[in-house]
Amino acid sequence: MLDIRRIRQNPQEIETLLAKKNVVMDLGKVQKLDEDRRSILAQIETLKAERNQNSEQVSTRKKRGEDATDLIERTRDVGDRIRALEASIAPLDEELRHFLLTVPNTPLPEVPNGNTAEDNVELHREGSIPRFSFAPQPHWDLGESLGIFDFERARKISGARFTVFKGPGARLIRALANYMLDHARDRGYLEIAPPYLVNYDSMVGTGQFPKFIEDAFAVDDHRYYLIPTAEVPLTNLHRGEILASDDLPLKYCAYTPSFRAEAGAAGRDTRGVIRQHQFDKVELVRIVAPETSTEAMDAMLRDAETLLEELGLPYRTVLLCGGDMGFGQAKTYDIEVWMPSYDRYVEISSVSNMTDFQARRSDMRYRPHGSKKTEFVHTLNGSALAIGRTIAAIVENYQTATGHVRIPKVLQSYMPGFEEI
Repeated sequence: MLDIRRIRQNPQEIETLLAKKNVVMDLGKVQKLDEDRRSILAQIETLKAERNQNSEQVSTRKKRGEDATDLIERTRDVGDRIRALEASIAPLDEELRHFLLTVPNTPLPEVPNGNTAEDNVELHREGSIPRFSFAPQPHWDLGESLGIFDFERARKISGARFTVFKGPGARLIRALANYMLDHARDRGYLEIAPPYLVNYDSMVGTGQFPKFIEDAFAVDDHRYYLIPTAEVPLTNLHRGEILASDDLPLKYCAYTPSFRAEAGAAGRDTRGVIRQHQFDKVELVRIVAPETSTEAMDAMLRDAETLLEELGLPYRTVLLCGGDMGFGQAKTYDIEVWMPSYDRYVEISSVSNMTDFQARRSDMRYRPHGSKKTEFVHTLNGSALAIGRTIAAIVENYQTATGHVRIPKVLQSYMPGFEEI
């Protein structure tokens, strides 16, 4: 959520920044609601001052033994007008908050201009793209022939965009999860095992609702929602709290399934395990003081990149242009792993700085040293990594001429007895 004072002071600047995200938004309605609300508040303050003055005069008259009936009646009338005005503010507050919840975060100055993924800026590439002396197979074919994926039975028990992982495939999920969690722990993240069901307010707090409610899986008549990412419960751990300066930075990690209806992704990546309704992921979240969020983002990016380097998977890192960024993101790096079947790099992690956007929505603050006032924290999140896509990348990049898949050395201690599948 944006600071209403920013919109109040310079709505044109906000509209220009949002246009960088390909968002056209007239903030005049926000201004009008805000002006109406402030006008009513000013009337209330004037009436309260009048009521206090009348009360003092009533007290003075009574002390003198004088009749104060007229003043008492006027004071009651003022009180009634105050209550009526206060009641009229509630719907304005609700309408203003609802509108503000639909306004995206503004991009940071260093975010490049552009409309689509083609305009993203490549920062660097790591690793060598494999050169095969045979015709490589896509992960969906090779995985099925090895018996580690079963798409047909997944479709039977659930439907499209689900996968059954079998035998070494299932074991590879556990190996990757443990490896990634150990990697995060060694970098100072506290492991959390959060609920997979969250309430509406939690989804609002991280920016999924109300805009992306159609992408969520609702449970029990919308009382609960399956998490689209562990970012939601991890970030909401401190919703509504005031943290001490010494509490920061907070660094959390979690391994969870993620559930996405993918309402806007019809027809995309329909084969294999790249785009699923349910997938496993290790998520990183940092909650930091505003002045440290840039440094924290760079560190979080390296936390994710080093996983791919240790796994021996070729990747590239790109800085997203404004038009390719998400609703709540102020700046985002995508890490893309090389997929031979696509003959291109495919996103495997996003690392995002949300600045104070989520903190305002979830009322998450901290008190700086020596200050009586509180400030909103900055929140950051990143995938480290999406496990299904990591498995797909391993299957495709580590395949052999005999139709086997070698296990990356860093994972072999997590899968004793397996050097290849």
